[in-house]
Amino acid sequence: MAGDQRHQQFEARLREHRGIVLKVASLYANGAEDRSDLAQEICVQLWRSFASYDAGRAKFSTWLYRIALNVAISSMRRGGDGGRLEPLQPHHLETIGAEPPPEPDERLVVLYRFIGQLEALNRALILLYLEDRSYAEIADILGISETNVATKLGRIKQTLRSQMTGAATERA
Repeated sequence: MAGDQRHQQFEARLREHRGIVLKVASLYANGAEDRSDLAQEICVQLWRSFASYDAGRAKFSTWLYRIALNVAISSMRRGGDGGRLEPLQPHHLETIGAEPPPEPDERLVVLYRFIGQLEALNRALILLYLEDRSYAEIADILGISETNVATKLGRIKQTLRSQMTGAATERA
Protein backbone atom coordinates (compact mmCIF):
# COMPACT_ATOMS: atom_id res chain seq x y z
CA MET A 1 0.00 0.00 0.00
CA ALA A 2 2.85 2.38 0.74
CA GLY A 3 4.01 2.03 -2.87
CA ASP A 4 0.57 2.96 -4.20
CA GLN A 5 0.38 5.94 -1.87
CA ARG A 6 3.85 7.10 -2.94
CA HIS A 7 2.87 6.70 -6.60
CA GLN A 8 -0.32 8.75 -6.07
CA GLN A 9 1.63 11.43 -4.23
CA PHE A 10 4.15 11.60 -7.08
CA GLU A 11 1.42 11.86 -9.72
CA ALA A 12 -0.33 14.65 -7.82
CA ARG A 13 2.90 16.63 -7.45
CA LEU A 14 3.80 16.10 -11.09
CA ARG A 15 0.34 17.24 -12.26
CA GLU A 16 0.71 20.35 -10.13
CA HIS A 17 4.13 21.20 -11.61
CA ARG A 18 3.93 19.72 -15.12
CA GLY A 19 4.36 23.18 -16.60
CA ILE A 20 7.97 23.15 -15.42
CA VAL A 21 8.64 19.87 -17.24
CA LEU A 22 7.11 21.24 -20.44
CA LYS A 23 9.03 24.53 -20.22
CA VAL A 24 12.34 22.76 -19.76
CA ALA A 25 11.57 20.31 -22.57
CA SER A 26 10.63 23.17 -24.90
CA LEU A 27 13.93 24.93 -24.24
CA TYR A 28 16.11 21.90 -24.88
CA ALA A 29 14.35 19.93 -27.62
CA ASN A 30 13.58 20.39 -31.31
CA GLY A 31 9.99 19.96 -32.39
CA ALA A 32 6.99 18.34 -30.76
CA GLU A 33 8.23 14.74 -30.90
CA ASP A 34 11.62 15.52 -29.36
CA ARG A 35 9.95 17.74 -26.76
CA SER A 36 7.58 14.90 -25.84
CA ASP A 37 10.44 12.38 -25.63
CA LEU A 38 12.46 14.69 -23.40
CA ALA A 39 9.45 15.38 -21.15
CA GLN A 40 8.97 11.61 -20.77
CA GLU A 41 12.65 11.12 -19.99
CA ILE A 42 12.44 13.87 -17.35
CA CYS A 43 9.35 12.24 -15.79
CA VAL A 44 11.04 8.84 -15.66
CA GLN A 45 14.05 10.33 -13.88
CA LEU A 46 11.78 12.26 -11.50
CA TRP A 47 10.03 9.01 -10.57
CA ARG A 48 13.33 7.20 -10.07
CA SER A 49 14.51 10.00 -7.78
CA PHE A 50 11.23 10.63 -5.96
CA ALA A 51 12.03 8.31 -3.06
CA SER A 52 15.05 10.47 -2.24
CA TYR A 53 13.11 13.76 -2.32
CA ASP A 54 13.37 15.45 1.07
CA ALA A 55 10.65 18.08 1.54
CA GLY A 56 12.56 19.55 4.46
CA ARG A 57 15.61 20.28 2.33
CA ALA A 58 14.09 21.85 -0.79
CA LYS A 59 10.80 22.92 -2.28
CA PHE A 60 9.39 20.39 -4.71
CA SER A 61 9.67 22.85 -7.61
CA THR A 62 13.37 23.44 -6.84
CA TRP A 63 14.03 19.70 -6.73
CA LEU A 64 12.04 19.18 -9.94
CA TYR A 65 13.89 21.96 -11.78
CA ARG A 66 17.24 20.51 -10.72
CA ILE A 67 16.41 17.07 -12.11
CA ALA A 68 14.62 18.35 -15.23
CA LEU A 69 17.50 20.64 -16.20
CA ASN A 70 20.12 17.96 -15.54
CA VAL A 71 18.22 15.47 -17.71
CA ALA A 72 17.70 18.05 -20.47
CA ILE A 73 21.32 19.20 -20.51
CA SER A 74 22.59 15.61 -20.44
CA SER A 75 20.24 14.65 -23.25
CA MET A 76 21.36 17.61 -25.32
CA ARG A 77 25.02 16.72 -24.79
CA ARG A 78 24.44 13.06 -25.73
CA GLY A 79 22.64 14.01 -28.91
CA GLY A 80 25.01 16.80 -29.83
CA ASP A 81 21.91 18.85 -30.66
CA GLY A 82 22.05 22.60 -30.28
CA GLY A 83 18.41 22.54 -29.31
CA ARG A 84 16.66 25.26 -31.30
CA LEU A 85 13.99 26.89 -29.18
CA GLU A 86 10.48 26.37 -30.48
CA PRO A 87 7.86 28.30 -28.48
CA LEU A 88 4.97 26.41 -26.95
CA GLN A 89 1.90 26.45 -29.15
CA PRO A 90 -1.69 26.93 -27.86
CA HIS A 91 -2.42 23.18 -28.12
CA HIS A 92 0.57 22.46 -25.84
CA LEU A 93 -0.79 24.90 -23.28
CA GLU A 94 -4.11 23.05 -23.21
CA THR A 95 -2.29 20.01 -21.83
CA ILE A 96 -1.06 22.03 -18.84
CA GLY A 97 -4.34 23.83 -18.26
CA ALA A 98 -3.01 27.27 -19.15
CA GLU A 99 -4.82 29.93 -21.10
CA PRO A 100 -3.51 30.34 -24.63
CA PRO A 101 -1.39 33.47 -24.85
CA PRO A 102 -2.32 36.34 -27.14
CA GLU A 103 -0.51 36.56 -30.45
CA PRO A 104 3.18 36.74 -29.56
CA ASP A 105 4.92 40.08 -29.80
CA GLU A 106 7.58 39.90 -32.51
CA ARG A 107 10.20 41.02 -29.98
CA LEU A 108 9.30 38.07 -27.77
CA VAL A 109 9.68 35.64 -30.66
CA VAL A 110 13.12 37.12 -31.41
CA LEU A 111 14.08 36.95 -27.72
CA TYR A 112 13.10 33.25 -27.54
CA ARG A 113 15.12 32.58 -30.68
CA PHE A 114 18.20 34.16 -29.09
CA ILE A 115 17.63 32.27 -25.82
CA GLY A 116 17.47 29.06 -27.85
CA GLN A 117 20.97 29.78 -29.14
CA LEU A 118 22.50 30.06 -25.66
CA GLU A 119 24.67 27.33 -24.16
CA ALA A 120 22.79 24.79 -22.05
CA LEU A 121 23.66 26.24 -18.62
CA ASN A 122 22.92 29.78 -19.75
CA ARG A 123 19.50 28.67 -21.03
CA ALA A 124 18.77 27.19 -17.63
CA LEU A 125 19.87 30.39 -15.91
CA ILE A 126 17.70 32.66 -18.02
CA LEU A 127 14.71 30.28 -17.77
CA LEU A 128 14.90 30.34 -13.98
CA TYR A 129 15.45 34.11 -13.97
CA LEU A 130 12.39 34.63 -16.18
CA GLU A 131 10.44 32.40 -13.78
CA ASP A 132 11.26 34.95 -11.04
CA ARG A 133 13.37 32.51 -9.07
CA SER A 134 15.70 34.13 -6.54
CA TYR A 135 19.45 34.01 -7.09
CA ALA A 136 19.67 31.72 -4.05
CA GLU A 137 17.14 29.29 -5.55
CA ILE A 138 18.82 29.40 -8.97
CA ALA A 139 22.16 28.67 -7.31
CA ASP A 140 20.62 25.76 -5.41
CA ILE A 141 18.99 24.29 -8.51
CA LEU A 142 22.10 24.58 -10.69
CA GLY A 143 24.69 23.84 -8.02
CA ILE A 144 26.63 27.08 -8.48
CA SER A 145 27.21 30.04 -6.17
CA GLU A 146 24.89 33.04 -5.99
CA THR A 147 27.80 35.23 -7.09
CA ASN A 148 28.25 33.03 -10.15
CA VAL A 149 24.51 33.28 -10.88
CA ALA A 150 24.65 37.09 -10.70
CA THR A 151 27.75 37.30 -12.88
CA LYS A 152 26.47 34.89 -15.52
CA LEU A 153 23.02 36.48 -15.62
CA GLY A 154 24.57 39.91 -16.07
CA ARG A 155 26.54 38.64 -19.05
CA ILE A 156 23.56 36.79 -20.52
CA LYS A 157 21.33 39.86 -20.22
CA GLN A 158 23.98 42.02 -21.87
CA THR A 159 24.36 39.52 -24.72
CA LEU A 160 20.59 39.30 -25.22
CA ARG A 161 20.26 43.09 -25.03
CA SER A 162 22.86 43.59 -27.75
CA GLN A 163 21.30 40.87 -29.93
CA MET A 164 17.85 42.40 -29.51
CA THR A 165 19.22 45.85 -30.37
CA GLY A 166 20.87 44.40 -33.49
CA ALA A 167 17.66 42.62 -34.49
CA ALA A 168 15.64 45.82 -34.02
CA THR A 169 18.12 47.72 -36.17
CA GLU A 170 17.82 45.09 -38.92
CA ARG A 171 14.01 45.31 -38.89
CA ALA A 172 14.06 49.12 -39.16
